[in-house]
Amino acid sequence: MIHPVAWLIWLGAVLVVLTTTRNPLYLAVMLAVLAAVLTRLRRVHAEETPRVPLSPLHFALIVLPLTALFNALTVHVGRTVLLRLPVTWPLVGGPITLEALTFGALNGLALVGIYTAFVVLGYAVTVRALVGLIPRAFFPVAVMTSIALTFVPVTLRHWQAIREAQAIRGHRVRGLRDHLPLFLPLLIGGLEHAFQLAEAMTARGFAAAAETPSTRRARVVVASGLLTLLAGWLLQLGWGERALGGALMLLGGGEVIGALWYLGRQVPRITYRHTPWRARDLAIALAAGVTAAAFLVPWPGLERHSIFFYPYPALRLPEVSAWLLLALTGLEVPLVLMPAARRLTIAPRMSAGDHAAPHAPEDDRRECSRTVAERGDLTESRGMATPRPLETATAPIETGERL
Repeated sequence: MIHPVAWLIWLGAVLVVLTTTRNPLYLAVMLAVLAAVLTRLRRVHAEETPRVPLSPLHFALIVLPLTALFNALTVHVGRTVLLRLPVTWPLVGGPITLEALTFGALNGLALVGIYTAFVVLGYAVTVRALVGLIPRAFFPVAVMTSIALTFVPVTLRHWQAIREAQAIRGHRVRGLRDHLPLFLPLLIGGLEHAFQLAEAMTARGFAAAAETPSTRRARVVVASGLLTLLAGWLLQLGWGERALGGALMLLGGGEVIGALWYLGRQVPRITYRHTPWRARDLAIALAAGVTAAAFLVPWPGLERHSIFFYPYPALRLPEVSAWLLLALTGLEVPLVLMPAARRLTIAPRMSAGDHAAPHAPEDDRRECSRTVAERGDLTESRGMATPRPLETATAPIETGERL
C-alpha cells in the first residue's frame, strides 16, 4: 500500500502541470498517464471499487463540447473565422473562430485531467486515511468532515430501504404525490440519526474541554501570524519591498505553524494502525516533485516556451521540449511501484484417496447437516439457531466421535 501523503504529493504535481500548461501534446501525455494509473488501480482494487458519480469518459463527453462552445461564443478573436453571428446579439454576437474553439477545448481537457486525478485519488486513498491526515489542531474539522462524507451514503441506504419496504406494502410510484410516503420516513429517519449522533458525541465529551490560558495565547499567536503574513504580502505587492516583505511572510508563517503545532499537541490522538513510509513512497514523492519543479521553476538551460501555448491570433503547431516530456514520466512511477493485487484461492477439501474428484459444495453442506442432526447440538428457537446447554458437564467424549 502506497502512503496517502505520497499520493497527495503526486496529486499536487498533476495539478501543477494541468494548471500551468495548455500545450495539447503535454495535456495528451498527462491524460494518458492518468488513464494508465486509473486502469491499474481498478485492477488492484477490483473487489472494493468506489462508486464515482460520473466516469472520466462521460465527464469528458459533457465538458469538452461545453467549454469549446462557450469559449467560441464569448471570445471573438482569431483569424480563422468559421461563421458570423449578428453583432446585435448580446455577448455572443460576432465571429466564431477556430482559435477560440480550440482554446476552449484545451481548457476542457485540463478540466478532464483534474477530474480524473481526483478520481485516481479516490481509488488510491480511503476516506479514513484522508481524514486522518487532517492536523490534530483541527480535530473538529476532521469530525465534521467524516460526518459529512458519511451522510450521503447513509441517506442513500436509508432511501433504498424505504423504497423496498413501501414496495412490499404495495406502494407504486406513479406521480409526484406518490413520493410523499417515501420522503416522510426519510426525513424522520434523518432527524433520528442526527439526534442519536448528537447524543453520542455529547456522551463522549466532544468539544467539552475548557479553554486554558495557553490555548488562548496560541490562538492570539495564530492571529498575529496571519496579520504578519498579510503585512508582508502587502509590502511586496504595493511597495515593492521584496526583502522586508519576504522576511515578514516567513515570520508570520512560522508563527502560524508553531501555534498550530502546539494546539495539536494538546489533543490526544490514538492510531490503531500506522502506515509506514517506505522507499517506494519516497520515490513517488521525489519523482512528482521533480515534475512539478520542471514546470514551475525557470531552470537555466531548460526551454520553457512550449509550456505557454496560445492559439491566438492564428492557430499553429505546438512546440515540444524533450526535457519536459522526460519530466512528465516521473508521474508514471506509481505504475511501476504499485503493489500487485493479492487474490486468495481456497482449494477444495480432498480425502486421502480421493485425488480425482473433489468434494462438491453440496456434499459438504449435506454432510455437515447430517452431523449436526446426529449430535443435536442446535435447536430451533424463534427462527434462529441457539446452542443447547450441556446436560452433564462431566460426560466423557468417546474416542473418534464426530464433532
